[in-house]
Amino acid sequence: MPKGYWIVSGDVSDPEGYKDYVAANAEAFRKYGARFLVRGGRSETVEGIARSRNVVIKFKEFDTALECYRSPEYSRAMELRKGRADVHIVVIEGYDGPQPTD
Repeated sequence: MPKGYWIVSGDVSDPEGYKDYVAANAEAFRKYGARFLVRGGRSETVEGIARSRNVVIKFKEFDTALECYRSPEYSRAMELRKGRADVHIVVIEGYDGPQPTD
């Protein structure tokens, strides 16, 4: 079963208030087994329009990633993010097929 991922890009307008969202989303992420692969960090936009913050979160499968997003725990966290950040979140299934080196 392919992994599930959240691909998040956004801009934080209230860094201090955003900390409340980060603290609250930990409950949902813990419950659904989320693992951060990318969380902020250094980046360089080589094509397209950049956002100031990028995050990639891995889940054991696609359905689990969706369940986390739709959970009551994450809904509570989203309320704390309102007015503090503008984000885009894509929930996507991982790819287990052939690779260029195969």
